[in-house]
Amino acid sequence: MTDSQLPQCSDDDADTNSSNNITLTDVVHSRLSRRQVLSGTAGTAALAMLGGLMPQAASARNTDLDARLFEHRSPRLGFDPVAKNRDDAVALPPDYRYDVLYALGDPIAKSVPDYRNDGTDDAASFAHRAGDHHDGMHYFGLGKYGNYSPKSSDRGLLCLNHEAITPAYLHPTGATIVDGVRTVADEVLKEFYVHGVSVVEIAKERDRQRNKWSSAYSYFNAHDRRGTEWAYEQNSPFNRRIHTLTEMKLSGPAARTSLMVTKFSPDGSKTRGTVNNCANGITPWGTYLTCEENWAGYFRRVAATDNPNRTAKELASLARYGVAGTGRELWATVTPDTDDNLYGRWNAMKLGSSEDGSDDYRHAPNTYGWVVEIDPFKPHSAPKKRTALGRFGHEGACLGPVKAGEPLVWYMGDDSRNEYIYKYVSNEPWNPRDADGGLAAGDKYLDDGKLYVAQFLPDGGGQWLELTFGLNGITADNAAYAFADQADVLVNARLAADAAGATKMDRPEWGAVHPKRGEVYFTLTNTNATARPIARVDAANPRFYNDKRTTGADQKGNPNGHIIRFAEDAGYADALSFSWDIFLFGARSTADEATVNVSGLSDDNDFSSPDGLWFSRANPGLLWIETDDGAYTDVTNCMLLAAIPGQVGDGEVTTITNVDGSSTQTVTTYVGKHLGERNLRRFLVGPKECEITGITETPDGRTLFINIQHPGEDTTPNFATSAFGSHWPDGGAARPRSATIVITRDDGGAIGIE
Repeated sequence: MTDSQLPQCSDDDADTNSSNNITLTDVVHSRLSRRQVLSGTAGTAALAMLGGLMPQAASARNTDLDARLFEHRSPRLGFDPVAKNRDDAVALPPDYRYDVLYALGDPIAKSVPDYRNDGTDDAASFAHRAGDHHDGMHYFGLGKYGNYSPKSSDRGLLCLNHEAITPAYLHPTGATIVDGVRTVADEVLKEFYVHGVSVVEIAKERDRQRNKWSSAYSYFNAHDRRGTEWAYEQNSPFNRRIHTLTEMKLSGPAARTSLMVTKFSPDGSKTRGTVNNCANGITPWGTYLTCEENWAGYFRRVAATDNPNRTAKELASLARYGVAGTGRELWATVTPDTDDNLYGRWNAMKLGSSEDGSDDYRHAPNTYGWVVEIDPFKPHSAPKKRTALGRFGHEGACLGPVKAGEPLVWYMGDDSRNEYIYKYVSNEPWNPRDADGGLAAGDKYLDDGKLYVAQFLPDGGGQWLELTFGLNGITADNAAYAFADQADVLVNARLAADAAGATKMDRPEWGAVHPKRGEVYFTLTNTNATARPIARVDAANPRFYNDKRTTGADQKGNPNGHIIRFAEDAGYADALSFSWDIFLFGARSTADEATVNVSGLSDDNDFSSPDGLWFSRANPGLLWIETDDGAYTDVTNCMLLAAIPGQVGDGEVTTITNVDGSSTQTVTTYVGKHLGERNLRRFLVGPKECEITGITETPDGRTLFINIQHPGEDTTPNFATSAFGSHWPDGGAARPRSATIVITRDDGGAIGIE
């Protein structure tokens, strides 16, 4: 029979970590015992964390640490909070407006026709159309000669990820599947194209006449955008789509090794495409980093058939990354295949007879799960997958402080339950002369460095464990996985982190670095009772509760999530130790403040499932928090909040008593200072069934770009009656579309602050 695939996006966040590594329960116990004797004042606690725990050697690197970390002026929030709602619209504070800039299907080449949005658009045309599920993004200022101009706020290149798809809205009546097989090859081809990355030139309307790259014709689609201050240039030579068919170079220690050999690349030097691009990052030399998150689920590998053909070592690797199953979109099932294995390359089973894998795609999963560098200013350049940064479910790659003469650092979360927080440190210190170096600078800084994973220590600090062959249990005689060399370590970074003793975390997603203090924030989006039962609550994940929905349905565990933060010792991003606390807990404002609403959230700032996280560069100290929520959607759609954080250690010791039936667990934890409505407010609420994700701004802070991802994804559509879960942004009976919006103030002022 023929089925229409439901409009849903799988997070693929299942726990594949079977290691016995400590959780934060074990790590924090002694720290909290000590803290109970500390003074309750925030100042004393902060000194205990940042002064008492600071290694002497690190302190010697900088004698004016207090001035370096804390002497700055914080901005003030300057808008009225937006009320929670479940409307099919974007809600903003008074005196703010938004316009749709770039939506699914929008053409980015002159020859491509307007988007029909009925599933009938030609599959090949999507090589030059906006992709689906807009996610992480960055604005790069564009100079008048087509160069990177970091201060340009009127014209730029917008790079944005297209994480996944909602198949029901891409095809006339959803994906055509017969007995578990995709029978319409063009449907799959369209899906290949709508994944990946867009690079589009954008400009303010008043700047378009003097833009040498602009065409005489400005594109606007069916929903009229002629009133907007910003528009994208349909015919710009910078416009580019990077997708699952784009050829890419493998770079760094794992490139050209036996683990990367495929039929497509017998020498292991290249691969095709990027997929499940979630959050992002940037470099100091003006290139874009797109991050491959839940890539493993796209591959087909029927374990019962394939396992007997694999070695024990191969099976350990495949299991740790979750490469098993039919493939989330069934791409590998299309027959007949093309001569270059357009579809069959998604089959990760051992089908050939070669010893090295050069006659099949058994190693194809090893070519995914990387940070990919793209030069937006050179549209014909091949992207590079930077293997030195490790292979896992990259949520993003957050650049740390950039200082001449010091190494460059990127922080990365692995978005699955019980996974880890990593950082990469370049071996070469930053030289500002490389600011225009492009991908060649990436070869210098991103191919040569050390990968670390975080371990949280009992005294309230933490340490970075180096993931290098021969260190920290990462050896050839490791009982769980016998590492062969450094390439093996990087391809199997999760297993290396297991061996080193990293601390399991609850779905580490976006990271953000305070641009003045250098403190690092990470969202821990949520967890459930299976992944963290009440017996496994700990100081850094201290809540187990039933967040009962208004319908009466139970939601046990920690469905609302929280945000953790840490300060590197002496303020140096390449330090090997740090101090941490919990910044903010998600919760309903009506929940008990002693056990659930520990951060004291009110009706104007309560939220659930923090995901996107980003500090403004134009207004240092302003933190934006985005949500990807299913727990609080009985009350409100997903949202964007603005916060003015304090600093690590500014809060107090708190004891939480969790109850689940007859089970009780009491946990003592350390909670950041309550922000209150003055320093935490809801700024935006999105349309129905969407995720708010992706955020960037112009250098002057007067224009904010936000992505509205997969509106209407949770409702099975009725195509006969045009009954969809959302009709945003076009309204009427239209199918919903992911889109980038532009937010401005009516008075032209900075976004979010006074």
